[in-house]
Formats: sequence, C-alpha cells, structure tokens
Amino acid sequence: MDVGSFNQGLPEVGSMTKDEIFQTVAATLVEALNVDEDQVSLSSTLQGDLGAESIDFLDIVFRLERAFSIKIPRNELFPESIFQGDPELVKDGKVTEKGLAELRDKMPYADLTEFEKNPTLEGISDLFTVNLIVSYIESKLARAAGAKAAA
Repeated sequence: MDVGSFNQGLPEVGSMTKDEIFQTVAATLVEALNVDEDQVSLSSTLQGDLGAESIDFLDIVFRLERAFSIKIPRNELFPESIFQGDPELVKDGKVTEKGLAELRDKMPYADLTEFEKNPTLEGISDLFTVNLIVSYIESKLARAAGAKAAA
C-alpha cells in the first residue's frame, strides 16, 4: 500500500503523522474485514467497497481503540440516530435539514459537501470512508495531545 507520497510533509498529529494514522487504520480494516491491503484507500467506503456490515462497525471500533489506545464512545464515530428513521431527521428517503444539522454536530470530522447535494438515506453509507476514520482518529489524537499539553 503506497500512500506515503499522498501525505508527505503533513504535520504530525499528536505523535503520529496522518500517513501513520492511515497505515494503522488500513491494517485494522484489513484484519477486521478480511480484505486485501490494496482494496483500502482513503476514498474506500466501508460498506460499498470493503463489504462491512453493521455488526462489523463494533469490531472496527474495538480494534481502533486498541490500535490507538483511545476510547471511542458509542455513536461517536458511527452515529446511529440518523439511521433509525426518526421522521424529523429523515423524510421520504431524504435526510432533512434537521438531520443534516445532526450529522454536522455528531460528525464534525466528516466532509458532507457532496452528500448535502443529494442527502438520500441510502447515500449515508457513502459517508463512512477510510478517510472519515482517519480524520476522526486525527481529531481524537489532537484533542488528547492538547489535553496533555494543557495539564
């Protein structure tokens, strides 16, 4: 898996570079989902490209917690509320403005730009990419490093 050129020169986050975070996330996904390394890129979707099922998300969270020595609260990385068909969040198969606001609030590390153009319920699974996990871990490690520095 050659992603070194993609992230060369990026600043370190905590004690890990973005490339190191990606490499660890990729190795975690290869192990959790039994996929080949070459299937895992930043743009790979967990469900569409890597074949993850809902039960796999718990395993992925557990493995990420171990790999990065962090705690990932339930629903923080993979929020469930939007999937449960709350009529205020989803109407006629589309995520409502309130639903989009909840996604922005629950997933500040996610890039919703493309999804907002056509916010279908089916399209939500495309938000869950390897890059989303890398961005989440990056923000989590940065917060942890900031907390240690402030202490």
